[in-house]
Amino acid sequence: MTDRNQTLFDRAAQVIPGGVNSPVRAFRAVGGTPRFVQRAQGAYFWDANGQKYIDYIGSWGPMILGHGHPAVLEAVQKAALDGFSFGAPTEREIELAEEILKHVPSMEMVRLVSSGTEAGMSALRLARGATGRSKFIKFEGCYHGHADALLVKAGSGLATFGNPTSAGVPPEVVRDTLVLEYNNITALEEAFALHGKELACVMIEPIAGNMNFVRASVPFMKRCRELCTEYGALLVFDEVMSGFRVALGSAQSVYAGLIPGFKPDMTVLGKVIGGGMPLAAFGGPREIMRQLAPTGPVYQAGTLSGNPVATACGLTTLREIAKPGFFDALGARTQSLVDGLTGAAVAAGVPFAGDCQGGMFGFFLLPELPQNYAKVMTSDSPKFNKLFHGLLDGGVYIAPALYEAGFVSAAHTEADIAETVRVAADVFKSL
Repeated sequence: MTDRNQTLFDRAAQVIPGGVNSPVRAFRAVGGTPRFVQRAQGAYFWDANGQKYIDYIGSWGPMILGHGHPAVLEAVQKAALDGFSFGAPTEREIELAEEILKHVPSMEMVRLVSSGTEAGMSALRLARGATGRSKFIKFEGCYHGHADALLVKAGSGLATFGNPTSAGVPPEVVRDTLVLEYNNITALEEAFALHGKELACVMIEPIAGNMNFVRASVPFMKRCRELCTEYGALLVFDEVMSGFRVALGSAQSVYAGLIPGFKPDMTVLGKVIGGGMPLAAFGGPREIMRQLAPTGPVYQAGTLSGNPVATACGLTTLREIAKPGFFDALGARTQSLVDGLTGAAVAAGVPFAGDCQGGMFGFFLLPELPQNYAKVMTSDSPKFNKLFHGLLDGGVYIAPALYEAGFVSAAHTEADIAETVRVAADVFKSL
Protein backbone atom coordinates (compact mmCIF):
# COMPACT_ATOMS: atom_id res chain seq x y z
CA MET A 1 0.00 0.00 0.00
CA THR A 2 1.25 3.48 -0.82
CA ASP A 3 2.32 5.49 2.21
CA ARG A 4 0.39 8.74 1.78
CA ASN A 5 2.39 10.35 4.60
CA GLN A 6 5.57 9.87 2.56
CA THR A 7 3.87 11.02 -0.63
CA LEU A 8 2.66 14.19 1.06
CA PHE A 9 6.04 14.81 2.69
CA ASP A 10 7.83 14.48 -0.66
CA ARG A 11 5.34 16.89 -2.19
CA ALA A 12 5.65 19.34 0.71
CA ALA A 13 9.45 19.32 0.45
CA GLN A 14 9.15 20.84 -3.03
CA VAL A 15 7.27 23.92 -1.85
CA ILE A 16 7.93 24.27 1.91
CA PRO A 17 11.46 24.39 3.43
CA GLY A 18 12.10 20.96 4.92
CA GLY A 19 8.56 19.98 4.05
CA VAL A 20 7.18 21.51 7.26
CA ASN A 21 6.14 24.90 8.63
CA SER A 22 7.75 24.35 12.03
CA PRO A 23 11.05 22.44 12.33
CA VAL A 24 10.24 19.81 14.97
CA ARG A 25 7.45 18.42 12.79
CA ALA A 26 10.01 17.13 10.29
CA PHE A 27 11.07 14.12 12.45
CA ARG A 28 14.72 15.08 11.88
CA ALA A 29 15.61 14.23 15.49
CA VAL A 30 14.03 10.77 15.46
CA GLY A 31 14.17 9.81 11.78
CA GLY A 32 11.34 8.53 9.65
CA THR A 33 8.39 10.16 7.95
CA PRO A 34 6.19 12.81 9.60
CA ARG A 35 2.55 11.91 10.09
CA PHE A 36 0.25 14.20 8.14
CA VAL A 37 -2.93 14.63 10.17
CA GLN A 38 -6.21 14.27 8.31
CA ARG A 39 -8.57 14.79 11.24
CA ALA A 40 -8.72 14.68 15.03
CA GLN A 41 -11.38 14.04 17.64
CA GLY A 42 -11.16 13.82 21.40
CA ALA A 43 -7.83 12.26 22.39
CA TYR A 44 -7.05 10.91 18.92
CA PHE A 45 -5.98 11.89 15.44
CA TRP A 46 -5.87 9.98 12.16
CA ASP A 47 -3.02 10.31 9.67
CA ALA A 48 -3.09 10.34 5.87
CA ASN A 49 -3.11 6.52 5.83
CA GLY A 50 -6.13 6.39 8.11
CA GLN A 51 -4.01 5.19 11.07
CA LYS A 52 -5.40 6.21 14.48
CA TYR A 53 -3.10 7.51 17.24
CA ILE A 54 -3.55 8.43 20.89
CA ASP A 55 -2.36 12.03 20.81
CA TYR A 56 -0.08 13.31 23.58
CA ILE A 57 0.91 16.48 21.76
CA GLY A 58 -2.48 18.15 21.52
CA SER A 59 -1.15 20.83 19.15
CA TRP A 60 1.76 21.26 21.62
CA GLY A 61 -0.53 22.04 24.53
CA PRO A 62 -3.62 24.03 23.54
CA MET A 63 -6.05 21.12 23.20
CA ILE A 64 -6.59 20.71 26.93
CA LEU A 65 -10.22 19.70 26.34
CA GLY A 66 -9.31 17.36 23.52
CA HIS A 67 -9.98 17.88 19.83
CA GLY A 68 -13.40 19.06 18.70
CA HIS A 69 -14.96 19.74 22.10
CA PRO A 70 -18.67 20.41 21.43
CA ALA A 71 -18.91 23.69 23.34
CA VAL A 72 -15.76 25.09 21.72
CA LEU A 73 -16.82 23.95 18.27
CA GLU A 74 -20.20 25.62 18.68
CA ALA A 75 -18.63 28.89 19.83
CA VAL A 76 -16.16 28.94 16.93
CA GLN A 77 -18.84 28.19 14.34
CA LYS A 78 -21.08 30.95 15.68
CA ALA A 79 -18.21 33.44 15.73
CA ALA A 80 -17.20 32.57 12.17
CA LEU A 81 -20.71 33.25 10.95
CA ASP A 82 -20.47 36.76 12.41
CA GLY A 83 -17.16 37.48 10.66
CA PHE A 84 -13.56 36.27 10.51
CA SER A 85 -11.74 39.53 11.28
CA PHE A 86 -12.62 43.19 11.68
CA GLY A 87 -9.50 45.16 12.59
CA ALA A 88 -11.67 46.87 15.19
CA PRO A 89 -12.49 46.11 18.84
CA THR A 90 -15.06 43.49 19.87
CA GLU A 91 -16.77 42.79 23.18
CA ARG A 92 -15.34 39.28 23.27
CA GLU A 93 -11.80 40.67 23.55
CA ILE A 94 -12.86 42.29 26.82
CA GLU A 95 -14.52 39.10 28.01
CA LEU A 96 -11.41 37.05 27.30
CA ALA A 97 -9.17 39.60 29.03
CA GLU A 98 -11.47 39.58 32.07
CA GLU A 99 -11.48 35.77 32.16
CA ILE A 100 -7.67 35.64 32.07
CA LEU A 101 -7.26 38.29 34.77
CA LYS A 102 -9.79 36.55 37.01
CA HIS A 103 -7.55 33.50 37.26
CA VAL A 104 -4.11 35.15 37.18
CA PRO A 105 -4.18 37.86 39.87
CA SER A 106 -0.58 39.00 39.24
CA MET A 107 -1.94 40.65 36.08
CA GLU A 108 -4.15 43.74 36.21
CA MET A 109 -4.15 44.40 32.47
CA VAL A 110 -3.44 42.18 29.46
CA ARG A 111 -2.72 42.75 25.78
CA LEU A 112 -3.85 40.10 23.29
CA VAL A 113 -1.58 39.10 20.39
CA SER A 114 -1.45 36.24 17.89
CA SER A 115 1.52 34.03 18.89
CA GLY A 116 3.75 33.13 21.78
CA THR A 117 6.78 34.55 19.98
CA GLU A 118 4.97 37.87 19.53
CA ALA A 119 3.96 37.91 23.19
CA GLY A 120 7.47 37.10 24.38
CA MET A 121 9.23 39.72 22.30
CA SER A 122 6.60 42.33 23.24
CA ALA A 123 6.96 41.57 26.94
CA LEU A 124 10.73 41.99 26.65
CA ARG A 125 10.32 45.32 24.84
CA LEU A 126 7.89 46.49 27.51
CA ALA A 127 10.22 45.43 30.33
CA ARG A 128 13.03 47.39 28.73
CA GLY A 129 10.81 50.39 28.15
CA ALA A 130 9.37 50.38 31.66
CA THR A 131 12.76 50.08 33.38
CA GLY A 132 14.87 52.11 30.96
CA ARG A 133 17.40 49.26 30.90
CA SER A 134 18.59 47.05 28.06
CA LYS A 135 20.18 43.91 29.49
CA PHE A 136 18.21 40.86 30.58
CA ILE A 137 18.69 37.31 31.80
CA LYS A 138 17.31 34.15 30.27
CA PHE A 139 18.15 30.53 31.02
CA GLU A 140 19.66 27.81 28.87
CA GLY A 141 16.98 25.37 27.75
CA CYS A 142 14.13 27.87 28.10
CA TYR A 143 12.47 28.85 24.83
CA HIS A 144 10.71 32.19 24.48
CA GLY A 145 9.94 32.21 20.79
CA HIS A 146 12.13 32.93 17.79
CA ALA A 147 12.60 36.69 18.20
CA ASP A 148 16.23 37.61 17.48
CA ALA A 149 17.24 38.68 21.00
CA LEU A 150 15.85 35.44 22.46
CA LEU A 151 17.56 32.96 20.12
CA VAL A 152 20.65 32.76 22.26
CA LYS A 153 22.94 30.14 23.75
CA ALA A 154 25.21 30.57 26.75
CA GLY A 155 28.33 32.67 26.41
CA SER A 156 31.75 31.73 27.72
CA GLY A 157 31.24 33.20 31.19
CA LEU A 158 29.26 35.54 33.37
CA ALA A 159 31.21 38.58 32.20
CA THR A 160 30.21 37.90 28.61
CA PHE A 161 26.81 37.69 27.02
CA GLY A 162 25.11 35.14 24.82
CA ASN A 163 25.87 34.00 21.30
CA PRO A 164 23.26 33.69 18.52
CA THR A 165 21.84 30.20 17.98
CA SER A 166 20.49 31.00 14.53
CA ALA A 167 22.02 32.28 11.33
CA GLY A 168 20.67 35.71 10.52
CA VAL A 169 20.93 36.96 14.10
CA PRO A 170 23.82 39.48 14.32
CA PRO A 171 25.96 39.22 17.47
CA GLU A 172 25.19 42.83 18.34
CA VAL A 173 21.48 41.97 18.61
CA VAL A 174 22.14 39.57 21.49
CA ARG A 175 24.90 41.52 23.18
CA ASP A 176 22.51 42.45 26.01
CA THR A 177 21.25 38.89 26.55
CA LEU A 178 22.84 37.03 29.46
CA VAL A 179 22.23 33.26 29.44
CA LEU A 180 22.51 31.35 32.71
CA GLU A 181 22.13 27.76 33.81
CA TYR A 182 18.61 26.88 34.95
CA ASN A 183 18.28 26.19 38.69
CA ASN A 184 21.82 27.51 39.40
CA ILE A 185 21.47 29.95 42.31
CA THR A 186 25.19 30.74 42.49
CA ALA A 187 25.34 31.78 38.83
CA LEU A 188 22.19 33.86 39.28
CA GLU A 189 23.64 35.73 42.25
CA GLU A 190 26.93 36.34 40.46
CA ALA A 191 25.12 37.66 37.38
CA PHE A 192 23.16 40.14 39.48
CA ALA A 193 26.32 41.18 41.31
CA LEU A 194 27.96 41.95 37.96
CA HIS A 195 25.02 43.39 36.01
CA GLY A 196 22.12 43.91 38.41
CA LYS A 197 21.66 47.66 37.92
CA GLU A 198 21.63 47.19 34.14
CA LEU A 199 19.05 44.40 34.02
CA ALA A 200 15.56 45.11 32.72
CA CYS A 201 14.24 41.66 33.54
CA VAL A 202 14.72 38.00 34.18
CA MET A 203 12.66 35.93 31.74
CA ILE A 204 11.99 32.34 32.73
CA GLU A 205 9.79 29.37 32.01
CA PRO A 206 8.79 28.35 35.57
CA ILE A 207 8.19 24.87 34.22
CA ALA A 208 10.27 24.48 31.11
CA GLY A 209 8.73 22.50 28.28
CA ASN A 210 11.38 22.78 25.58
CA MET A 211 14.07 20.80 27.36
CA ASN A 212 11.31 18.33 28.12
CA PHE A 213 9.61 18.86 31.51
CA VAL A 214 11.96 20.59 33.98
CA ARG A 215 10.61 22.67 36.82
CA ALA A 216 12.40 25.50 38.60
CA SER A 217 13.23 24.54 42.16
CA VAL A 218 11.48 26.49 44.90
CA PRO A 219 14.75 27.94 46.32
CA PHE A 220 15.82 29.01 42.83
CA MET A 221 12.49 30.68 42.07
CA LYS A 222 12.47 32.39 45.46
CA ARG A 223 15.94 33.79 44.78
CA CYS A 224 14.89 35.01 41.32
CA ARG A 225 12.09 36.97 42.95
CA GLU A 226 14.30 38.38 45.71
CA LEU A 227 17.06 39.51 43.37
CA CYS A 228 14.68 41.12 40.87
CA THR A 229 13.05 43.05 43.71
CA GLU A 230 16.39 44.08 45.19
CA TYR A 231 17.84 45.36 41.91
CA GLY A 232 14.68 46.78 40.35
CA ALA A 233 14.49 44.23 37.51
CA LEU A 234 11.19 42.70 36.43
CA LEU A 235 10.52 38.99 36.83
CA VAL A 236 8.83 37.84 33.61
CA PHE A 237 7.12 34.45 33.63
CA ASP A 238 6.88 32.82 30.21
CA GLU A 239 3.79 30.66 30.67
CA VAL A 240 3.03 30.14 26.99
CA MET A 241 3.22 26.42 27.65
CA SER A 242 2.40 26.14 31.36
CA GLY A 243 -0.28 28.82 31.48
CA PHE A 244 -3.72 27.33 32.27
CA ARG A 245 -2.15 23.94 31.50
CA VAL A 246 -0.55 22.97 34.82
CA ALA A 247 -3.20 24.67 36.98
CA LEU A 248 -6.14 27.05 36.59
CA GLY A 249 -3.94 29.81 38.00
CA SER A 250 -1.00 28.66 35.84
CA ALA A 251 2.45 27.73 37.18
CA GLN A 252 2.70 30.93 39.17
CA SER A 253 -0.17 29.76 41.36
CA VAL A 254 1.81 26.58 42.11
CA TYR A 255 4.79 28.65 43.27
CA ALA A 256 2.54 31.08 45.17
CA GLY A 257 1.37 28.09 47.19
CA LEU A 258 4.99 27.28 48.09
CA ILE A 259 6.50 30.77 48.46
CA PRO A 260 4.45 33.21 50.59
CA GLY A 261 3.46 36.34 48.67
CA PHE A 262 5.07 35.15 45.44
CA LYS A 263 4.09 36.61 42.07
CA PRO A 264 5.89 37.59 38.86
CA ASP A 265 5.88 41.15 37.55
CA MET A 266 4.77 40.18 34.04
CA THR A 267 3.34 37.07 32.45
CA VAL A 268 3.42 35.74 28.89
CA LEU A 269 0.59 33.40 27.89
CA GLY A 270 -0.37 31.40 24.82
CA LYS A 271 -1.57 27.98 23.67
CA VAL A 272 -4.44 27.12 26.06
CA ILE A 273 -5.85 30.67 26.08
CA GLY A 274 -6.44 30.28 22.34
CA GLY A 275 -7.88 26.78 22.59
CA GLY A 276 -6.03 25.80 19.41
CA MET A 277 -6.46 29.08 17.53
CA PRO A 278 -3.53 31.52 17.02
CA LEU A 279 -3.80 33.64 20.17
CA ALA A 280 -1.41 34.70 22.93
CA ALA A 281 -1.11 37.49 25.47
CA PHE A 282 1.16 39.32 27.89
CA GLY A 283 0.18 41.23 30.97
CA GLY A 284 1.13 42.67 34.33
CA PRO A 285 0.38 45.49 36.76
CA ARG A 286 -1.52 48.49 35.49
CA GLU A 287 1.40 50.91 35.84
CA ILE A 288 3.61 48.72 33.62
CA MET A 289 0.96 47.90 31.02
CA ARG A 290 0.02 51.55 30.61
CA GLN A 291 3.51 52.08 29.16
CA LEU A 292 2.18 50.40 25.98
CA ALA A 293 0.87 52.42 23.04
CA PRO A 294 -1.54 54.14 22.75
CA THR A 295 -1.25 55.22 26.41
CA GLY A 296 2.53 54.98 26.64
CA PRO A 297 5.76 55.17 24.64
CA VAL A 298 6.34 51.41 24.08
CA TYR A 299 4.96 50.50 20.67
CA GLN A 300 3.20 47.21 19.96
CA ALA A 301 0.50 46.47 17.43
CA GLY A 302 -1.09 43.60 15.49
CA THR A 303 -3.69 43.54 12.74
CA LEU A 304 -5.11 40.18 13.83
CA SER A 305 -4.71 40.70 17.60
CA GLY A 306 -7.91 39.76 19.42
CA ASN A 307 -9.24 37.93 16.36
CA PRO A 308 -12.99 37.30 16.90
CA VAL A 309 -12.88 33.60 16.03
CA ALA A 310 -9.76 32.98 18.14
CA THR A 311 -11.21 34.80 21.13
CA ALA A 312 -14.39 32.73 20.90
CA CYS A 313 -12.31 29.56 20.92
CA GLY A 314 -10.12 30.70 23.80
CA LEU A 315 -12.89 32.14 25.93
CA THR A 316 -14.99 28.98 25.75
CA THR A 317 -11.95 26.84 26.52
CA LEU A 318 -11.11 28.86 29.63
CA ARG A 319 -14.71 28.73 30.86
CA GLU A 320 -14.78 24.96 30.45
CA ILE A 321 -11.53 24.34 32.31
CA ALA A 322 -12.66 26.65 35.14
CA LYS A 323 -15.46 24.25 36.06
CA PRO A 324 -15.08 22.64 39.52
CA GLY A 325 -12.96 19.51 39.63
CA PHE A 326 -11.52 19.88 36.13
CA PHE A 327 -7.86 20.13 37.13
CA ASP A 328 -8.16 17.54 39.88
CA ALA A 329 -9.33 15.02 37.32
CA LEU A 330 -6.81 16.10 34.68
CA GLY A 331 -3.91 15.99 37.13
CA ALA A 332 -4.89 12.53 38.34
CA ARG A 333 -5.08 11.21 34.79
CA THR A 334 -1.68 12.67 33.92
CA GLN A 335 -0.14 11.26 37.09
CA SER A 336 -1.51 7.83 36.26
CA LEU A 337 0.21 7.98 32.87
CA VAL A 338 3.57 8.96 34.39
CA ASP A 339 3.24 6.30 37.13
CA GLY A 340 2.34 3.66 34.55
CA LEU A 341 5.25 4.50 32.28
CA THR A 342 7.63 4.57 35.24
CA GLY A 343 6.48 1.15 36.41
CA ALA A 344 6.79 -0.32 32.92
CA ALA A 345 10.31 1.07 32.49
CA VAL A 346 11.48 -0.13 35.90
CA ALA A 347 10.09 -3.60 35.20
CA ALA A 348 12.13 -3.67 31.98
CA GLY A 349 15.29 -2.37 33.66
CA VAL A 350 15.29 0.88 31.65
CA PRO A 351 16.51 4.05 33.43
CA PHE A 352 13.49 6.35 33.61
CA ALA A 353 12.43 9.48 35.49
CA GLY A 354 9.11 11.23 34.95
CA ASP A 355 7.36 14.30 36.31
CA CYS A 356 4.06 16.10 35.73
CA GLN A 357 1.87 18.97 36.85
CA GLY A 358 -1.75 19.33 35.85
CA GLY A 359 -2.05 18.21 32.24
CA MET A 360 1.64 18.58 31.34
CA PHE A 361 4.24 15.84 31.71
CA GLY A 362 7.72 14.76 30.69
CA PHE A 363 10.11 11.88 31.09
CA PHE A 364 13.80 11.17 30.69
CA LEU A 365 15.73 7.98 30.09
CA LEU A 366 17.83 8.86 33.11
CA PRO A 367 17.92 7.48 36.68
CA GLU A 368 16.79 10.83 38.13
CA LEU A 369 15.12 14.03 36.99
CA PRO A 370 17.55 16.57 35.48
CA GLN A 371 17.62 20.11 36.83
CA ASN A 372 19.18 21.90 33.86
CA TYR A 373 19.79 21.70 30.13
CA ALA A 374 23.26 20.19 30.38
CA LYS A 375 21.91 17.26 32.38
CA VAL A 376 18.97 16.85 29.98
CA MET A 377 21.49 16.50 27.16
CA THR A 378 22.96 13.38 28.80
CA SER A 379 19.74 11.45 28.16
CA ASP A 380 20.04 8.45 25.82
CA SER A 381 18.99 9.87 22.44
CA PRO A 382 19.27 6.65 20.34
CA LYS A 383 17.24 4.76 22.93
CA PHE A 384 14.60 7.50 22.94
CA ASN A 385 14.34 7.31 19.16
CA LYS A 386 13.63 3.57 19.41
CA LEU A 387 11.04 4.26 22.08
CA PHE A 388 9.39 6.95 19.95
CA HIS A 389 9.05 4.71 16.91
CA GLY A 390 7.92 1.77 19.00
CA LEU A 391 5.14 3.87 20.48
CA LEU A 392 4.30 5.29 17.07
CA ASP A 393 4.00 1.81 15.57
CA GLY A 394 1.71 0.93 18.46
CA GLY A 395 -0.60 3.88 17.81
CA VAL A 396 0.76 6.26 20.46
CA TYR A 397 1.98 9.69 19.35
CA ILE A 398 4.40 11.59 21.58
CA ALA A 399 6.66 14.49 20.65
CA PRO A 400 9.14 13.52 17.90
CA ALA A 401 12.03 14.96 19.90
CA LEU A 402 13.73 14.11 23.17
CA TYR A 403 13.47 17.66 24.45
CA GLU A 404 9.72 18.31 24.30
CA ALA A 405 7.13 17.94 27.04
CA GLY A 406 3.88 16.03 26.54
CA PHE A 407 0.24 16.84 27.22
CA VAL A 408 -2.79 14.96 28.49
CA SER A 409 -6.29 16.26 27.75
CA ALA A 410 -9.62 15.88 29.50
CA ALA A 411 -10.60 13.61 26.61
CA HIS A 412 -8.01 10.96 27.47
CA THR A 413 -9.69 8.02 29.19
CA GLU A 414 -8.40 5.44 31.64
CA ALA A 415 -8.47 3.01 28.74
CA ASP A 416 -6.23 5.35 26.69
CA ILE A 417 -3.73 5.53 29.53
CA ALA A 418 -3.79 1.77 30.02
CA GLU A 419 -3.26 1.14 26.30
CA THR A 420 -0.37 3.62 26.23
CA VAL A 421 1.32 1.92 29.17
CA ARG A 422 0.77 -1.51 27.58
CA VAL A 423 2.40 -0.42 24.33
CA ALA A 424 5.24 1.28 26.20
CA ALA A 425 5.87 -1.81 28.31
CA ASP A 426 6.41 -3.89 25.20
CA VAL A 427 8.76 -1.29 23.72
CA PHE A 428 10.76 -0.94 26.96
CA LYS A 429 11.47 -4.67 26.88
CA SER A 430 13.16 -4.24 23.49
CA LEU A 431 15.39 -1.32 24.46
